[in-house]
Amino acid sequence: MIVQHVLVPIDFSATADRALTYAIALAQQLQARLTLLHVLDLTPVTMEDMTAGVVATYLDDLETDARHLLQESRERVQRAGLQGESLLVQGTPTQTIVDTASEQGVDLIIMGTHGRTGLAHVFLGSVAEHVVRQGPCPVLVVRRAPDTSAPSEAVLPEQP
Repeated sequence: MIVQHVLVPIDFSATADRALTYAIALAQQLQARLTLLHVLDLTPVTMEDMTAGVVATYLDDLETDARHLLQESRERVQRAGLQGESLLVQGTPTQTIVDTASEQGVDLIIMGTHGRTGLAHVFLGSVAEHVVRQGPCPVLVVRRAPDTSAPSEAVLPEQP
């Protein structure tokens, strides 16, 4: 299997940042390009009591913040000497990640998982688990750091 294009879903959490660090390190070794994806998930937002103006302002602010953070991540990819693009899409994270991977023809998805267990997992589910089951390509799932003393940069063994 040749990995030339990697999709990295980003939700701007520490776990997603860790997955991006790993994706950058791997892409450097494989000389692959990265596509960063942020999904604006509006499903948990209840807008019933908001006026149209408040909703529009809220959505604009949310999108502006996401674009800014996504641009910072893309600049990080470029500073690493890699080709990369970023996508901002509204939708349900699970389906949007799977659809984007198919549409973009990616070879690998690298994403973080929050490691929810128990009732939180039952009620919230796991985006990573769904992507692993439904994705069109292999999925590498990066767990959150076990503690804050873990190194922040992923180090992969050098290839011979």
